[in-house]
Amino acid sequence: MINSAISFNPPRGMRDFYPEDMLLRNLIFDAWRTAAKNYGFSQYDACVVESLELLKRKAGEEITDQIYAFKDKSNRDLALRPEMTPTLARMIAAKQGSLTFPVKWFTIAQCFRYERTTRGRKREHYQLNLDIVGEPSILAEVEIIATAIKSMEAMGLEKSDIIIDFSSRALLSDILINLGIAEPEHAAAFVALDKRGKITDDAIRIILSEHGLTDDTTDKIFSALEIKSLSDVEKLVPKETESLKELLNFIDLLKAYDIDSCMNFNISVIRGLAYYTGIVFEAFDADRTLRAIFGGGRYDNLLSSIGGKPATAVGLGFGDVVIGELLNMKQNITIPKSQGGTAVGYMQQEQQNTAIQAANKLRADGVNTDLALTAEKAKKFFSRCNKAGFEEAVYIGPDDVDSNEIRIKNLSTREERIYSE
Repeated sequence: MINSAISFNPPRGMRDFYPEDMLLRNLIFDAWRTAAKNYGFSQYDACVVESLELLKRKAGEEITDQIYAFKDKSNRDLALRPEMTPTLARMIAAKQGSLTFPVKWFTIAQCFRYERTTRGRKREHYQLNLDIVGEPSILAEVEIIATAIKSMEAMGLEKSDIIIDFSSRALLSDILINLGIAEPEHAAAFVALDKRGKITDDAIRIILSEHGLTDDTTDKIFSALEIKSLSDVEKLVPKETESLKELLNFIDLLKAYDIDSCMNFNISVIRGLAYYTGIVFEAFDADRTLRAIFGGGRYDNLLSSIGGKPATAVGLGFGDVVIGELLNMKQNITIPKSQGGTAVGYMQQEQQNTAIQAANKLRADGVNTDLALTAEKAKKFFSRCNKAGFEEAVYIGPDDVDSNEIRIKNLSTREERIYSE
């Protein structure tokens, strides 16, 4: 038998999180959770394995090539979830008759996609999902965007650090109709144009041709993408067009939330997923050096497509990979370098019980406390504390037992204080 060395690396595109990596991850998760709760969202979760049929209903048969799909021992077709929206739809459809709408839910879910790994894209990632289901008002879109911005501010970023492009698929449809492009051709146009910037315009023209669109129709589609402002839009569609009125209302609400400064109208924002029906948006770092930070929009037909009752919905997905890169790039962001807390050590076995009592007192007062599991010389103890990144330390020797005092040393300033209950 040939023995080969086992790789100590995680599978390609996956990640390990050592304690020092968890500091950044916890900063992101805590900001997400705090902002979501602050804006009135309730947390939910679900199993990481999902029915393959449900995923196909939402994304089409081709999704199988992009995910980790498998059969279980009973020959059922399952998959590791690539996103959370189908699961959310399933859960709401299951209890649709008893839920109070609108539903405002959030989750921080681990998702898996079998894709080529690039900067900002792994084969697994954690994602904040914010969804409001059962509310037709455009205020739902603004609430979700404002929540995401709030979480980024909690991480130390400012509005000037990001730019959020937005558009409306409904408005683009109306523009295409006014340009003489029939509605049955819109879906192919959306899928192809979502690739703009990722592939050449010539390649997009080939895709549109393969879907049966003529050169004249393709030219009209590209002309729509030359729109730079809402005044350009108003030259192509009547002012009373519902999708335009909706977008103008959306802009007014952004101003009311004081988040309009980081918003940017961009007609080419389409979002490739076919289930989006209205306003869509994507966030980037202000310099546009990274992939999209988060994205989402309105999807009003998903519940009915999986067998539930029709319900309006707005959602946002916000991954941890790109925002982690952005935080590491920012010089003014303070990312914790250590776990902090207090370490308790002791010189000899005879002081162990006193050290246990001291640790128990600190823990009872809510202080995160690490207790040494064996006696150590002072030099070794303090060296270990510094390497581990503790903020404070308590070292108990015979004199401390006699004085019945707990002296806490600040490891940065070297100052000591007497701990009192």
